[in-house]
Amino acid sequence: MTERRIAVISAGLSNPSSTRMLADRLAAETVKQLAEREIEATVDMIELRDLAHDITNNLLTGFAPSALESALNSVYSADALIAVTPIFSTSYSGLFKSFIDVLDPDALTGKPVLIGANAGTPRHSLAIDYAIRPLFAYLHAEAVSTGVFAASSDWGGAGDDVAPLAKRVEKGARELADAMARKDAVTSSDPFDPANYLGEGRSFGHLLGGLAGE
Repeated sequence: MTERRIAVISAGLSNPSSTRMLADRLAAETVKQLAEREIEATVDMIELRDLAHDITNNLLTGFAPSALESALNSVYSADALIAVTPIFSTSYSGLFKSFIDVLDPDALTGKPVLIGANAGTPRHSLAIDYAIRPLFAYLHAEAVSTGVFAASSDWGGAGDDVAPLAKRVEKGARELADAMARKDAVTSSDPFDPANYLGEGRSFGHLLGGLAGE
């Protein structure tokens, strides 16, 4: 069975939050969809509220504290990204955008992304397409066609009867799983990993031996 890694960004501010609940459901369904394709997946959940001060410090100084650096590396090394934000003033939250701003500009190039968002009213559902999707398009990520929006009514049992949240979650997760299945697993991009510049299975001894003419 092949293996994949999924990084999940949750930009909810409260604890617990409906943003995190949506992120959990999207991640669980994607793992399920991948398992049906005989692909094993692990999930790295990144709660941005826990990194808010580190993100601000990074924006001010250009240096990422260790916790933020770990989160960034999880995104860089993942095979896919699930990004979920609350909708504030008809767009993504400031915390969500600030985290995206500290990412390496090329980090999401070609990476499959499933977008999720939640708000108090269904009137904000179009924010996925007019605000969030263009952000990932600018970063050359490959966002799947279905974005999953959840309103407060979706959690209270009075949601959309035609396309209930569970079906929307399943559709988005299926599209992300399909996108991941079409791609090779991400390999290490650590510049300090000798395998990346010496070749797999080789060591500095091989390099020194080659320079000595052995």
